Amino acid sequence: MSHKNGSAPPTPTQLGADNSAEAVAARLRENLLQEKGELEVDKIFKALVKLEGSDLHMKVGQPPMVRVRGELKPLNRPPIEAEEMVRLLIPMMDQRNLLIFEAEGGADFSHLMHVDGTRWRFRVNMLKSLGNIGLVARRISNYIPDFRGLYLPESIETLCHFDQGMVLLAGVTGSGKSTTIGSMLNYINSIYRKHILTLEDPIEFIFTEDKSLINQREIGQDVLDFSVGMKHAVREDPDIILVGELRDEETFMTAIHAAETGHLVFGTIHAASASTTIGRILDLFPEEMHNAIRSAIAFNMKGIVAQKLLKTIRPDVPRVPTCEVMTFTPMIRKLVLEGQDHKLPDAIRIGEADGMQDFTMSLKQLIDDELIDRPTAFAVAPNKDALKMALKGIDVKAPGIL
Repeated sequence: MSHKNGSAPPTPTQLGADNSAEAVAARLRENLLQEKGELEVDKIFKALVKLEGSDLHMKVGQPPMVRVRGELKPLNRPPIEAEEMVRLLIPMMDQRNLLIFEAEGGADFSHLMHVDGTRWRFRVNMLKSLGNIGLVARRISNYIPDFRGLYLPESIETLCHFDQGMVLLAGVTGSGKSTTIGSMLNYINSIYRKHILTLEDPIEFIFTEDKSLINQREIGQDVLDFSVGMKHAVREDPDIILVGELRDEETFMTAIHAAETGHLVFGTIHAASASTTIGRILDLFPEEMHNAIRSAIAFNMKGIVAQKLLKTIRPDVPRVPTCEVMTFTPMIRKLVLEGQDHKLPDAIRIGEADGMQDFTMSLKQLIDDELIDRPTAFAVAPNKDALKMALKGIDVKAPGIL
């Protein structure tokens, strides 16, 4: 075959091309993008958008599954076989993510596409299961909701007004942590003239600047890794830093140092409740460091919000969060410093005047507001007896904390 100018096309060797499987797949991706303007897998992503689903699951031997209003539903097409899955998914990854995928068996990245002129963003996790490639993708809303419309407790707003310290959102994957933080940052953006810097892997919500200056940096695309990003951050004059997920010792130490040096730092962590978040942080460190970490938490943490998403009984509201809020009052700081974490739930329970609430209080409020039914509340209630008493109007106090 002749080249456009009549000469033979250069060989891969002449071009100095990398002919590894990863490089070939990366070139395949680029060619597909240039020739078609979109990827074959985008047809499935379009179905997710049309159905207003939150998540897409793709597994060999099954049709694509879309989560709609909390339930997985199969798309009306045949199961995806192994060869088709490779053809669909490999072109989504660039060179960096292909290398990560091969080395670690999984990769996280964002995916962009257009549906009827609207740009949609997805948070993608590529994975291996029983030797086959698969995918789980979360649709990221183009609209950053006002946290006042997310049915969050009013005390969340207070956490947006600090000049310095750390605020953590705790919960499992899919509990709405990113949406809550996104809404909080957007609220700050609407009222303060500050510099907001985010380090995300991958970027989820795209902010539109209002009063604040906002720089969003994606790990791997805009900066090499998190540690390099944080090293740069201290030279970039941020007022507020979003560090994403606190998943290891280095991330937490860098984040808490930023909080100590006059920044307001937001982050997420996998923990079941606000009180157990302390232990989850300590688990990142060797025991000989625990006292120092407790001190750093006690004097820099402003609040920890733990949340879970629940299905509602209102057709116009798909899901609502039930939240536990722990603000760092003198009592909370004292208990953390003394290692009396087992007393934190009781301190939260009696701290309503300081903006605190536990899951029992939150669930009762959601029932009273006719957002969830009682079976839903009892299915997730950490203390079912306490919820029964609360619904009967019995206010249980927690004496003897101090």
